[in-house]
Amino acid sequence: MGPRAIYAAADSPSATVPGFWERLWAQAESLTSNAAPAVVLLDEAHLLPGWAARLKSEWDRMQRIKKRLRVVATGSSALRLASGSRESLAGRFERLTLTHWTASSLGAVFGLDPRAAAELLVRSGSYPGAHAFAREPRRWSAYIRDAILEPAIGRDLLALAPVRRPALLRQLFGIAASSPAQIVSLQKIQGQLQDAGALETIAHYLTLLEEAYLVAALEKFSRKATRRRSAPPKLVTLSNALLAVTSPEGAPEPTGEPARFGAWVENACLAHAWNCGQRVTYWREEPLEVDAVLEGSWGRWALEVKTGTVDRSSLNGLFEFTRRFPEYRPLLVCDASQSLAARRVALPWIDWRDFLLRGPVRRPDDRVKKRQHEQRQQR
Repeated sequence: MGPRAIYAAADSPSATVPGFWERLWAQAESLTSNAAPAVVLLDEAHLLPGWAARLKSEWDRMQRIKKRLRVVATGSSALRLASGSRESLAGRFERLTLTHWTASSLGAVFGLDPRAAAELLVRSGSYPGAHAFAREPRRWSAYIRDAILEPAIGRDLLALAPVRRPALLRQLFGIAASSPAQIVSLQKIQGQLQDAGALETIAHYLTLLEEAYLVAALEKFSRKATRRRSAPPKLVTLSNALLAVTSPEGAPEPTGEPARFGAWVENACLAHAWNCGQRVTYWREEPLEVDAVLEGSWGRWALEVKTGTVDRSSLNGLFEFTRRFPEYRPLLVCDASQSLAARRVALPWIDWRDFLLRGPVRRPDDRVKKRQHEQRQQR
């Protein structure tokens, strides 16, 4: 931190000492100047009683006395930070949500080859704290389970949301993690639960798991809201680390378990789009289906994710969807070895590793680069 920055943690012993809040703001005020603003980093802010109202009061006071101050209030759980306040802080803040790390971030921070980082994300997710235990499977699993999953599902959700049946919530997460990128009706989920619950309760708990950035229940693409709500959700676990730690078989091998590996790749691709802020749905009109429909800053895309052999019959859903909705661009997310098959059916494609690194923008191949270079030379 710089000389004008203060770090304070609401879960530290000093935060329990009387006068903590007053001393923090007195120190912040003493660091402000006309040359540069001071910065207050308030970690685990939700643990302070009435933190939002008190923060609003101090912020307004600093504005009145014309002190230049920046405040970053963070919490380990989005649910806890939001529900811990009855004060809106309207007009006083910018909200930033930090979701799961991308493959490109994983590669940049830990010095990994980009493609290797994408493959690692599929096998074991991208939690940075777990990277140190990559060569020790037992410690890695214990870290994900004890330091990430258990605090989220066993403490944050239970403390802040109306979860009257925590055992049901855990079972629901287990079913979702065992069904990566699968369309599963609420009735089928209900039948797999040992602690049976009403469909409304199951739907509510799925919403909580999504708000905790654990599982996304993707809606069906439809122009009619009633059809979206009545259709079964497609369950996407938002980090493949959670798949690996809950699966008895561990991460699948591409050659030994091609079907399961394909499901994990699809789950990782859809989770990546969701984590990057895209609206992700799926489309199905029996017997046709599209793995994902994306809308957002990336544009409008219809995706088919295939890690195995590509043939035209498996792409009929993609062709039919883009015929009905031409505003969506088709994209085949596959292995680079299937590029010739994609070209034969005149379909844009991207290697699934590149998709996990940069979204639906494919890096030009050597021939395209050469043609672009020749065009520039001609100019």
